[in-house]
Amino acid sequence: MEPRPVTELAVDLGLRPEEIERYGTWKCKVHLAAVERLRRERPEGKIVLVTAINPTKHGEGKTTVTIGLAQGLARIGKRAVIALREPSLGPVFGVKGGATGGGKSTLVPAEDINLHFTGDLHAITSANNLLSTLIDAHLHHGNELGLDPTRITWPRCLDMNDRALRDIVTGLGGPTNGPAREGHFVITAASEVMAILCLSDGVADLRQRLGNIIIGYRRDGGAVRARDLHAQGAMAVLLKDAIQPNLVQSCEGVPALVHGGPFANIAHGTSSLLAAQLGLRLGDFVVTEAGFGADLGFEKFMDIFCRRSGLYPACAVLVVTARALKHHGGMAEEAQGEDLGALRRGLPNLEKHLEIVRAFGVPPVVAINRFAQDTDAEMNLLLAHCEKLKVPAAVTDCFARGGEGAEQLAHLVAKVGEASARKPTLLYAGLEDLRMKVERVARLYGADGVDWDYAAERSLARLKDLGLNELPVCVAKTQYSLSDQPKLLGRPKGWRLGVRELLPSAGAGFVVALAGDVVLMPGLGKVPAAVHMDLAADGTPKGVS
Repeated sequence: MEPRPVTELAVDLGLRPEEIERYGTWKCKVHLAAVERLRRERPEGKIVLVTAINPTKHGEGKTTVTIGLAQGLARIGKRAVIALREPSLGPVFGVKGGATGGGKSTLVPAEDINLHFTGDLHAITSANNLLSTLIDAHLHHGNELGLDPTRITWPRCLDMNDRALRDIVTGLGGPTNGPAREGHFVITAASEVMAILCLSDGVADLRQRLGNIIIGYRRDGGAVRARDLHAQGAMAVLLKDAIQPNLVQSCEGVPALVHGGPFANIAHGTSSLLAAQLGLRLGDFVVTEAGFGADLGFEKFMDIFCRRSGLYPACAVLVVTARALKHHGGMAEEAQGEDLGALRRGLPNLEKHLEIVRAFGVPPVVAINRFAQDTDAEMNLLLAHCEKLKVPAAVTDCFARGGEGAEQLAHLVAKVGEASARKPTLLYAGLEDLRMKVERVARLYGADGVDWDYAAERSLARLKDLGLNELPVCVAKTQYSLSDQPKLLGRPKGWRLGVRELLPSAGAGFVVALAGDVVLMPGLGKVPAAVHMDLAADGTPKGVS
């Protein structure tokens, strides 16, 4: 199916010509005025949240299933809208490759979306680094705020996997080039500016949240914020276009809002609040995803995104693959072939993720994402186990068959979603302290408790003094295990979550708890995807998506 020009797509959705700004033929920005108008004029649809079990390093096709499911819903007569995160260049050039789905369940134009798209991630990077330069300029010109150079916490960022920038020393060119100090980089997806953009409901809210960013501390322990440097206005100027949702489509013509891109293992893992608000007024169902497994993205969607937005999923789709479950059952990650024994041993991982979804009162549906090498015996085993667990399930083949391969799943999701009327519950109330919140999240994962490093204990006391005790928590940990140890597979028992430090994201409105060995700036592997990419003589990228 040929994609439609984005102007036609927008008009069919009910957007007015003056409410969009074209970026070429196939993509556009939607002005925030359209969000406000549609809030007044149209009823809300329902959110379908796609999550998963703990993945292998290759990913289990969650984005492909998200796109395929929306296409399946369209095929059965439902008005569906996709809401996804924007790809980060780090994973695109790293292990996982592009983030626009695959096969016949792909967003278009895939290469544009996977590369620079409409420039949102560059704008976020620039806003983050503008604040860094303002901090260094303030130190150079006398430091009237009394910032302690050894306690500046604000990082620089880059949208690339670059482990060499995790810890740096700046200002080594003498007194004219600024004072020497230690600093660090995070990947743009982990920048607080990214989280702020994704959780803001408009320009005024964006500007206020940017001003609330804590950049460091005085020697007396008092916090210094971005507004103390009068930085929020200029940062907001850099984000004036980035805050507007992007509209594209799937290869079957289903509209897709692609906006924001926080990772779930180191940030809160969902696309923007504005994209969700817009999609809910444009469709009967908004099919969105939460990064990685239910232990990371789903929990954060509920306890951070839903708490902030007041929007709740009517249904959760749990993506499962035989490959990942066999890996959790002891089969080597790269191994091929049927192994029903390993598959059975891996089933407890599926069971735990279902428990996590059900703990919030969200009705689940299992999507068994079938790969070409999967056997009928494996699919039948998984379907039988889901029936035993009393959860509706369907085998999907969205990669090879597009929406047609997700029709059975679409019927299940429509039935469950339309019948869902109960408001889900959250894991903890806002008044509980940060220690208790992290404990509750850890026990949701299956931990016996939490071990607090010395730095984490000091962080708890400092954040309480700053009045941030009532914020939700965002646990940053490995995505490969329910625990904080990537090689502890399946459904581990007898482990404790190790928390190294708590970092305030006061502008975004949550506190990040660093657990295990997770890092906020990834590195490239030995053979990154980048080495397989090239530019054809006609200017067409090869190997990007």
